[in-house]
Amino acid sequence: MSSAEALLTISEVREATGLSARTLRYYEEVGLLPGVRRRAGGRRVYDADELERLRFIQRLKALGLSLAEVKELNAVYAIAGSTQAMLERLDALLGRHLVELDARIAELLGLRDEIGTYRERVRKRTRGPRAAARAAERRESR
Repeated sequence: MSSAEALLTISEVREATGLSARTLRYYEEVGLLPGVRRRAGGRRVYDADELERLRFIQRLKALGLSLAEVKELNAVYAIAGSTQAMLERLDALLGRHLVELDARIAELLGLRDEIGTYRERVRKRTRGPRAAARAAERRESR
């Protein structure tokens, strides 16, 4: 690291990423953010690579990956020492998530149809001849 490289405090990283200090410390604790340096007073400082890694983690989480899966990707990268191996594993994970998402979408579309059908039955019951008679009775009893 060059001396010209800017180091960010935890509050600056929080502001840049929207992550809480607790989350940043947790990511470090579970190994998602290895190598966070500390100043003489023990305060954490982050460089551009760590900020980029945090944004990558956020993107993976937004795509539906769990922290365990992100940690697995870190392990693949560390063991194989290659971005290619990590990307191949990421491709497999994303493929699995797509299959799961497609299944969930199909399930939700089925539920949508079922709700629409049931709603129509409810409407017919509230608009039928008996419903009209009940409404008339309610008006007369007031």
